[in-house]
Amino acid sequence: MALPEPTPEAREHSDRVAAHIRGEIAACGGWIAFSRYMELALYAPGLGYYSAGARKLGKGGDFVTAPEITPLYGQTLARQIRQVLEAGFDEVLEVGAGSGALAATVLEELERANVVPRNYLILELSADLRERSRDTLAARVPHLLERVAWLNRLPPSFSGLVLGNEVLDAMPVDVVRINGGKVEEGGVAVRNDRLAWSWRLASGELLAATERLDLPEGYRTEIQLAARGFLRSLSGVLEKGVALLIDYGFPQKEYYHAQRREGTLMCHYRHQAHADPFFLPGLQDITSHVDFSAVAAAAREGGLELAGYATQAQFLVNCGITEVMSRTPAEDTARYLPLANQANRLLSPAEMGELFKVIALARGFSAPLAGFREGDRRTSL
Repeated sequence: MALPEPTPEAREHSDRVAAHIRGEIAACGGWIAFSRYMELALYAPGLGYYSAGARKLGKGGDFVTAPEITPLYGQTLARQIRQVLEAGFDEVLEVGAGSGALAATVLEELERANVVPRNYLILELSADLRERSRDTLAARVPHLLERVAWLNRLPPSFSGLVLGNEVLDAMPVDVVRINGGKVEEGGVAVRNDRLAWSWRLASGELLAATERLDLPEGYRTEIQLAARGFLRSLSGVLEKGVALLIDYGFPQKEYYHAQRREGTLMCHYRHQAHADPFFLPGLQDITSHVDFSAVAAAAREGGLELAGYATQAQFLVNCGITEVMSRTPAEDTARYLPLANQANRLLSPAEMGELFKVIALARGFSAPLAGFREGDRRTSL
């Protein structure tokens, strides 16, 4: 598959990113872990994919997330957020707000229900995305902007609703393979002035995590140590409330199935998916699917309770997406048909409905969550 050619300016930027990474490899003795490469390619200040100014989201970017597809998503999600806020909380913390589309829709919907949080906090590491989300909110909910604050790290403590939409998949992953009965860690070296895979024996936490999976010879996959670390940090911060995390992935038994013996690492460039993480570093997104069993285990280790796990389709149906849609009369075909098509993308098993999952983690919140009223799959984790 031929991928689109970048502009000369974009290629020059990618060359700078690659040079920066090669410099780090040299400083580290000729090898860095893939997780470090992914961190640099995505987040190096002023250079990484999420840290530089290129457009990432929407039709003009590299991929589209549910909040950009339709406001239906945020409007329906807000119904679950509303339930938590009405239980006595007045703060929302969104991790990785991207363009700000989800935050704006959620705030609009909560205002419609007269349940506007006192504070809507946004944890965003990218200065570029911080500005974009601020512009979105200023345009759509200017009167609520004073309630929004941007953070560059988790607060020391938090009570309320934590929201993360497609956050875990963008966290750096470690790559491993079973070769000759031993666990090898994938890293990055320079060969003929080009970035390339390089393998060495795994050790420490990565080795222990891989050995617990008992993978067969030749199997290659990802281990999400960074995501597990984030869950442990979040567990230490969430004093009371609920964390809702939405992403694409599987429970452990499906994640490490024989059919996925090449792993789930995937790159996105100009709305095309491919598997070469060294293609134009800094210009493409690099992701992996989420191991939700590992997410649940890390949260439990931190003292959080697993309060729900369901497919995105089941969660949105439970939260009343059909009721939200009914605000638009079906007779108004010019407005309703596009809405129905958008809902199909969110709900269809062939689109986002089955692959995307919603996991709820809680502390000090015992009420059953509306989004998991039916079809809760906690036992699969």
